[in-house]
Amino acid sequence: MEIDPVEAADAPEPANREHARLNTWVALTVALLATFMGICKVKDDNIVQAMQQAQASRIDDWSFYQARNIRQEVAQATLAQLAITRATAPAGQRSSIDSAIGRYQALVKDQATKKDSLRVAAETDQKSYDSLNYRDDQFDLSDTLIALAISLLALTSLTHKRWLYWIAMVPTALGVLMGMAGLFGWPIHPDAVARLLS
Repeated sequence: MEIDPVEAADAPEPANREHARLNTWVALTVALLATFMGICKVKDDNIVQAMQQAQASRIDDWSFYQARNIRQEVAQATLAQLAITRATAPAGQRSSIDSAIGRYQALVKDQATKKDSLRVAAETDQKSYDSLNYRDDQFDLSDTLIALAISLLALTSLTHKRWLYWIAMVPTALGVLMGMAGLFGWPIHPDAVARLLS
C-alpha cells in the first residue's frame, strides 16, 4: 500500500486541531479585550480632561481667594489708620474720615463674603477632582489587568497550554470588572492597590 503525500498533508493532526482551536479562542479573547480597552480608554481620557479642569479651577479659586484675602487685609489696615487719624483730626475733617471708614468697612465685609464663596468653590473643585480620580484609578487598574491578561494569552498561544488560557481569564475578569465599574460608576475600588500604584 502506497501513501499519498498530498492526502497525508491535508489531514490535520489531532494535536494541531487542538492548537488551532486554542489559538482561535486566544485571538477572539484578545480582540474582545482590545475593543473593551479602547472603549474604556475614551472614557478615561474624558475623565482625565475633567480632572485637569477641576484642578485648574481649584488653583484659580485658591489664587483668587488669596487676592481677596490681601484686599481684605489692606482694607483692615487702612481702617486702623483711619481710626487713629480720626482720633486726632479736627472736628471739621471727621465727617470725611467717617465716610472713608464706612467705605472701607463695606469693602472689608464684601471681600470676606467673596473670599468665603471662593473657598467653598475651591473645596467643591477638590471634591470633584477626588471623585474623578476614583474613577480614573478604576480605569488604570483595568488597563493593567487586561494588559497582564493579553500577555498571558500570548504565552498561551506560544506554548499551547490550555491551563494557561484559564489562568489568563482571572486578570481578564478582574480587568473587565474594573473597566465596567469605571464606565458605570460602580463603587468598586481597591484602595490598597491604588495607593501602591500611585
